[in-house]
Amino acid sequence: MKNQNQKGFTLIELMIVVAIIGILAAVAIPAYSDYLKRSKVAEAVSLLSGLKTPTEEWYGSTGEWPDIITTDLGGKIKGKYVSNIEIVGDETNADAGFSATMIDTKITGKLQLMYNFDDKVWTCQSDTNSVMDPAFLPTACK
Repeated sequence: MKNQNQKGFTLIELMIVVAIIGILAAVAIPAYSDYLKRSKVAEAVSLLSGLKTPTEEWYGSTGEWPDIITTDLGGKIKGKYVSNIEIVGDETNADAGFSATMIDTKITGKLQLMYNFDDKVWTCQSDTNSVMDPAFLPTACK
């Protein structure tokens, strides 16, 4: 009798591979989805951070908080995932800053970049009235 060499895979081996791929996909897809949401919030952080230096220069030269972002600071107020950036407060408050509203329906809420006039520091935070999931915020904003 001749010995035949096995060629190909058995059904059990193929089923094991399919099961392993299914398990990996079940873990990877939610993690990737969260990664995409965090990257969308990063756009808001980037737009807000771009307003820091012009705001400090404006405030230093005029002594007043800016009224209009686009004309006073030359900043962008919209992005692919940010519908609007608005000014929050003024120099009469303890804090003033900017608030970015997200467009994506899966990321609801507002991200704020606030300037403390006493300490002269910027802080990033979720709007207190916002329902933005803290998991999507950068570590500096939590």
